[in-house]
Amino acid sequence: MKISQIQELLEAEVVCGGDQLDREVASACGSDMMSDVLAYVKDQAVLLTGLVNPQVVRTAEMMDMVCIVFVRSKSPTLEMITLAQEHGMVLLKTSKRMYEACGKLYAAGLGAKGATV
Repeated sequence: MKISQIQELLEAEVVCGGDQLDREVASACGSDMMSDVLAYVKDQAVLLTGLVNPQVVRTAEMMDMVCIVFVRSKSPTLEMITLAQEHGMVLLKTSKRMYEACGKLYAAGLGAKGATV
């Protein structure tokens, strides 16, 4: 699935990385606990979270994720946007809640390959 499709499905706003919406992703995970992302999630390309701090971008970068979707209308800080741009990451934000956002992506065929949570 292309990141542009994720944007459409979640009616999300592009915060940064708009030039990378053509990137293909095969899996996603949703968590507000970065320790769980580090401990249990493998081979995820998209992170859905309501947590807004620089550690989110750092965690996503360590896990080779290419896109972060902030749920519940959360907005990343300027520091987070700068970090994401440095690492070539797409940041999106949606008003949808985590449960609905994950459900929509799963129903559209985006899997959770490698997740052990």
